[in-house]
Amino acid sequence: MASEKIRIKDIAERAGVSVGTVDRVLHERPNVSSRARAKVEKVLAEMDYQPNVYASALAYNKDYKFCCVIPMHESEAYWDEVEEGVKASTEHRRDFRVSLKMMYYERFNGPSFSKIAEECLAENPDGVIVVPAKLELTREFTNALNDHNIPFILLDSYLPDLKPLAFYGQDSFQSGYFAARMMMLIASKETEIMMMKQLKDGHVGSKQQSNRETGFRHYMRDHFPEIAITEVNLPLDGPKSQYNRILEEFFTSHPHVHHCITFNSKAHLVGEFLLRTNRRNVQIMGYDMVPKNAECVRQGSISFLIAQHAYMQGYACVETLFQAVVLKKEVTPVNYMPIELLVKENIGFYRRINIG
Repeated sequence: MASEKIRIKDIAERAGVSVGTVDRVLHERPNVSSRARAKVEKVLAEMDYQPNVYASALAYNKDYKFCCVIPMHESEAYWDEVEEGVKASTEHRRDFRVSLKMMYYERFNGPSFSKIAEECLAENPDGVIVVPAKLELTREFTNALNDHNIPFILLDSYLPDLKPLAFYGQDSFQSGYFAARMMMLIASKETEIMMMKQLKDGHVGSKQQSNRETGFRHYMRDHFPEIAITEVNLPLDGPKSQYNRILEEFFTSHPHVHHCITFNSKAHLVGEFLLRTNRRNVQIMGYDMVPKNAECVRQGSISFLIAQHAYMQGYACVETLFQAVVLKKEVTPVNYMPIELLVKENIGFYRRINIG
């Protein structure tokens, strides 16, 4: 019998129980004897009953609150795209009484992350999206979430030991390895390349960036060990005048350097400098299709961007929590995003892709 034609009344008559009993069993409500529940479940199995989970979730009339713990960010940045995706997915599921609270911590500030983590737990959410900070601080937070049986999704950095419900992000080692291979298609004759980094107290912004660099260096060591990699640090949150001075000093003293790589979303810091100083013989490879990077690609100072659908990641995180928490469905635990190469000729065709 097709499940859409099965009525609760039919199930009740066949099981010899009331309609109310069947309804309580279907919605996993209490006050049903084990004998009555066994009767109903036997009939459900015999009739191959498949509930309409969407209708059931709507009928349950419950409120669901999700939280998204994410770094503070400027507009038109990578995290801005993630946030837009998170909000769009929440709006898409509004009919199911799903709401979301954005919670921002200051990157490289341990007390800031711990404070936001504490505030998040106080909200008693039904699910959480977490962009990890330092491992030990993140572990404290996720251990507390697990203790409270609150499912969480890790975004950006995959840390399986923390036991997340799911992960969304790139395979960062493979991404860095891929970046090196693509760059060397045009830079194989070079003797030196520049690696631009932004550090705070000697650390890059995320484990993902660190893993990308590891993948990049792995490829270079295996295939181009003779090419020197010179690091240039643009201090995090430094003024543009400081960046200009550092870059001017580097390119003046290294006139033979024609290729640069960076593993964050700020390739435009170098790209805009090259355009202002008319250094057309230098090319950059960077990450993320944020507007300033895209403009540098169009202007020719950035040769390649590796994109990873930041908007789609945010959208998918909320959708995955919805599937698991509201519809009680199993979800895919590890979700690697595509490693996509954008250049001047195809960047105009790069579009957001919604999931759902």
